[in-house]
Amino acid sequence: MEIRFPAPDEPITRVDGRLKVTGAAKYAAEYELPNTKYAVLVTSTIAKGQIQSINTKAAAQAPGVIAVVSHLNALRPPGYPADNEHPTEPPTGGIPLRPFHSNKIYFNGQPVAMVVADTFERATYAASLVKLQYAKETHATDIYQHLDKAVLPASAAKNPKSPLADYDRGEVDGYKKAPVQIEAEYEHPAEMHNPMELQAITAHWEAEDKLTIYDKVQGTQPTQLNFAKEWKLQPENVKVIAKFVGGAFGNGLHNWPHETAAIMAAKMVKNPVKLMLTREQMFFMVGYRPKTLQKIALGATKDGKLVGITHSSVGQTSSYEEFTESTLQQSRMMYAAPNVSTRYRILPLDVSTPIWMRGPGEATGAFALECAMDELAFELNIDPLQFRVINHTDSDPEKKLPWSTKYLKECFDMGAKAIGWNKRQLKPATLKDGPWQIGYGMAVGTFGANRRGAKVRATLLKDGRLLLQSAVTDIGPGTGTAMTQIATEAFGIAPENIVFDLGNSSFPEAGNQGGSSTVNSVGPAVVAACKALQLKLLQLASSNIPDFKDKTIDQVTFEKGNLQLKGKSTKISFKELIDQKDAATYDVLAEAKPGEERKNFSMYSYSVHFAEVHVHAATGMVKVKNVVTCADAGTIINQITASSQMIGGVTGGIGMALHEAAVMDHRYGRYITKDLADYHVPVHADVPKVEVLFVNKPDFKVDPLGTKGIGEIAIIGVAPAILNAIFNATGKRIRQLPVTPDKLI
Repeated sequence: MEIRFPAPDEPITRVDGRLKVTGAAKYAAEYELPNTKYAVLVTSTIAKGQIQSINTKAAAQAPGVIAVVSHLNALRPPGYPADNEHPTEPPTGGIPLRPFHSNKIYFNGQPVAMVVADTFERATYAASLVKLQYAKETHATDIYQHLDKAVLPASAAKNPKSPLADYDRGEVDGYKKAPVQIEAEYEHPAEMHNPMELQAITAHWEAEDKLTIYDKVQGTQPTQLNFAKEWKLQPENVKVIAKFVGGAFGNGLHNWPHETAAIMAAKMVKNPVKLMLTREQMFFMVGYRPKTLQKIALGATKDGKLVGITHSSVGQTSSYEEFTESTLQQSRMMYAAPNVSTRYRILPLDVSTPIWMRGPGEATGAFALECAMDELAFELNIDPLQFRVINHTDSDPEKKLPWSTKYLKECFDMGAKAIGWNKRQLKPATLKDGPWQIGYGMAVGTFGANRRGAKVRATLLKDGRLLLQSAVTDIGPGTGTAMTQIATEAFGIAPENIVFDLGNSSFPEAGNQGGSSTVNSVGPAVVAACKALQLKLLQLASSNIPDFKDKTIDQVTFEKGNLQLKGKSTKISFKELIDQKDAATYDVLAEAKPGEERKNFSMYSYSVHFAEVHVHAATGMVKVKNVVTCADAGTIINQITASSQMIGGVTGGIGMALHEAAVMDHRYGRYITKDLADYHVPVHADVPKVEVLFVNKPDFKVDPLGTKGIGEIAIIGVAPAILNAIFNATGKRIRQLPVTPDKLI
């Protein structure tokens, strides 16, 4: 069933905005439980080897200390695998790091001990008293020195149809037959998760077999299942609360050693335990976008038709756990090239495990692909926008399926007009304003339009308000606001009379918030719950009010909190109607899940980003002066929150292009960028006014609301658009991120 979504003239503002700006929103570390104790981690100072000895005597005797935990006395979670050690060579998929499991060291910064005390300050001081001696082994952390050890991911080795497996369409390296070719190498540095809220957890064993955790996660129920398995508990005996999440771009999609450590500590000291990472620990304990090296070659006819694309990538992973991402996806399906070859490899190093980061894989791959497209367009003397139009695909060349919808050309037209693309010159270093060189660039992004099954409980309260409950989290995009807006339209009630309660694993089913799938998944469940509740209310009215007897759903309307006969003035408010029932509430549980559409259509969201940059000829300083970003993301539920998502993505893309890079001292295998002074992120002065445009045409093959997803495409393609603009301004082609002034002078 298609649901036409008539968005109101004025989208509602964030329903949780007041709570956040007044400090009433409660985050993972802000839950105050009686007798809470505080845990602080001690981390390794070597990248590989073994702990020879550990002296905890001084720490144990420090004021307020309750326990000092290490591999010598740690409680072993009963769900740990039976094997004694982590798999290392060769990578086999591996397992997450098990804290305090053995004396082995896998990366610099690995948790090796934990102090639990009655105050945070005492725990921090006592942690500084823990002394360790190591037997160091030669570590490998430099990707350049070990490229020959890169391997095919285990999943691809087992399954040739894996999206990570070697892919060939047409002739291998078919680009070599083209009259015009380019070959280039691109380097993407490791980028770190630096959300406002540090990773934190409060763990509380309410009984021997009943655990409640207040955690910073992107999925309450996936976390519930993970820790139920780890501690051999019934899933219903593990409750995960994540009502508010202070920014998470993938680091909350994995459960990390510090979480297990806090749960372990709470079990050992028989009190609630709170553990929050430091900013420095965020750099090596909760994942990151992996350092990636890419080689790409393109070939085209002289009139601009692509002949072939060959794209290879090597990304780092840890020695104990295999991490993969879809770096090469866009190269396989975006452009009409008859010959495409992709090769994806990972390189195990003595580092912590990477994790997905906004636009995971695709943002990294688009950096190389979209810059290379610009390079080839320049060699062909064709406008790079026109070059993409020439190679536009009307169906998916990889899956050999029609697109569910694709309005990419409309994005091209809308964005080009808004940025003033006609001012761009084919010859670089042409436009100037005094000492500033002016350039224009563009790039394309895409991400799968994903959908999962979900359930929502809808309850009509005695006071006439509608309560909706879902286990989904809100990591910042405004999920509660979007769901409230959907319910407003679906149920016929004012938004101020709707409460969308989320972030509790005991609520109805919802998966992780990630992969741009939340609105596509939970939104239809909200509609299903609202429609089911309407039907139940009509049945109640039919049983108790003569005017509504035997009326069908098509003969009534639900508007402004009233049930009304169509074409007549006869109506009754929801509140009056539920007063007819003895119960305090009236509720339903409804489910919505995808059908077979994905077997018949290829489903993607698309974005096009246009950038105008000014580069100071003498200093190499780059100013992003103007950005226009346009999305083909299906139905736009809420213009305000959707625009904020796109602006956030552009901000992240500016960071990727000009600022962010984790720097490691390979002598020690430790990051020296360990805070926001050394690891640069964009600030307000770096981000211009961003114009956001939406095609806003529904895709009912993805889901009944017609939505496709925004979160990932907001950043995918932004960095290459900026780099392409820098080339247009200066004539200098930079292939190593970030573009700092020293690379331009």
